[in-house]
Amino acid sequence: MITLIDIIKRFEAPFLAEYGAKLLTSQKSALAAFKICRTAMSAQMKLQCDACLQTEYLPHSCGHRSCPHCQAHESQCWIERQIAKQLPVNYFMLTFTLPAQWRTLVWQQQKTLYDLLMQSAWETVNTFSQNDKTLQGNAGAVAVLHTHNRRLDFHPHVHLVVPAGAINTGQKRWHSKKAKYLFSHKALAKVFRAKMLHGITQLGLGIPEGITEKWVVDCTQVGTGAKAIVYLGRYLYRGVIQEKDILSCTDATVSFRYTNSKTKKTETRTVTGIEFLRLVLQHILPKGFRRARNFGFLHPNSKRQITLLQILLRVQFKPVISTPRPIMLCACCGGIKRIIQTRLRTISYVPAKGKAVTGEVNQQPESSM
Repeated sequence: MITLIDIIKRFEAPFLAEYGAKLLTSQKSALAAFKICRTAMSAQMKLQCDACLQTEYLPHSCGHRSCPHCQAHESQCWIERQIAKQLPVNYFMLTFTLPAQWRTLVWQQQKTLYDLLMQSAWETVNTFSQNDKTLQGNAGAVAVLHTHNRRLDFHPHVHLVVPAGAINTGQKRWHSKKAKYLFSHKALAKVFRAKMLHGITQLGLGIPEGITEKWVVDCTQVGTGAKAIVYLGRYLYRGVIQEKDILSCTDATVSFRYTNSKTKKTETRTVTGIEFLRLVLQHILPKGFRRARNFGFLHPNSKRQITLLQILLRVQFKPVISTPRPIMLCACCGGIKRIIQTRLRTISYVPAKGKAVTGEVNQQPESSM
């Protein structure tokens, strides 16, 4: 399998020569983390078998949220937390997409406009929920920002998984909606457009030229919502492409496969190695930006509404028991290996005669991990 590290090793120098001056700090940090993830250049962790006491050293993963090797456990935990709060109603996934004319401005003001995009999408859904004749209350939503399409182009949009119900805290009533469509997608698009334009004006930013009147909002029924949550969790961490989808890497090009969203068929895209790194790194989010957010009665701070929901719907949210991390077994005796030291920096040197020797430096105190 071709790894991202292999591609970085081959194309990093020409990529930096062409784009190094234009890279954001977050992108530089990501590139530096990716290329040493689980390699000899990374810090080491010391493991010891409980049974035979044999020790072993393994390189740390980089832990970056966009690294294809890392955060699998964190992604699974996020999925389990969301599914634990499922309600006995139908769910819809609403997708709010910005027109192509906005992409340059969004790229220049990423942190500000990503936040505006997520907030405007949520406010649009909650406004419709409050004004709907059936719902007449506050909505809840799980929102995840995506900046890419399946071809890895820059395509900012936000997905909201929304229960088809609303809570009226004043009347202490729950209203659910059993319909094929939650809201009109055309009406959603008009209100979303108005909120984005208002937000841009409030921020003092210029409205992009040639802005289209037609915006796109998709509203699809997704049953219990579990599959939609799993889909979003797949791209929450671990970057925008799985390494199994990288088909080939030559001295000049990289080819990868993706599923065409319209035809549902697998297609192949071939770009230069420099362009591939640019495509991947352009989706690194600004430092500290939260890609996934909970709104309304699904927000972690809405404890009073959650308690009221449990009473009205006669449901009890399941306690979240996160999947434990995989156990590492000893190759000699089959015992459990535990991490007893972390972040060990190593240096390698070659004596005048003999094999290379690796020595530990900057050892950290023993960890209970």
